[in-house]
Amino acid sequence: MNSIVLLGRMTKDAEVRYTSTGKVVASFSLAVDRPYTGEDGKRDADFINCQIWGKSAETLGNSVHKGQRVLVEGRLQIRSYTDKNGNKRTAAEVVCGRFEFIERREQGDQGEPQPQGMESFGQQVPFNEEIPF
Repeated sequence: MNSIVLLGRMTKDAEVRYTSTGKVVASFSLAVDRPYTGEDGKRDADFINCQIWGKSAETLGNSVHKGQRVLVEGRLQIRSYTDKNGNKRTAAEVVCGRFEFIERREQGDQGEPQPQGMESFGQQVPFNEEIPF
């Protein structure tokens, strides 16, 4: 059985693209902490390349951003290719079947906190005692 589950942080926003047949794919990398600390007391991380297809790719590309934690489930895929210099190379990546949001984005693009609750409906209008009806 080839099954993998990863919990990590997005290293950058996903790269979403469409194939020549119109299928959507998102490529991204997760920083996944190792379960132990090094000699310096810090945790090392593995940077794992992933891809996800279809509607999930669109959702991930539009909703998950650099630094956010995400859980992915999928399978490990090993592929061989020849680089532009003629050298044979091997690449490993996780092909995700699904993902789950682990945390909300805490700040907007400009570093401002995103509105929560009723604040998300717009700006407050000052109260005016003159009612137009």
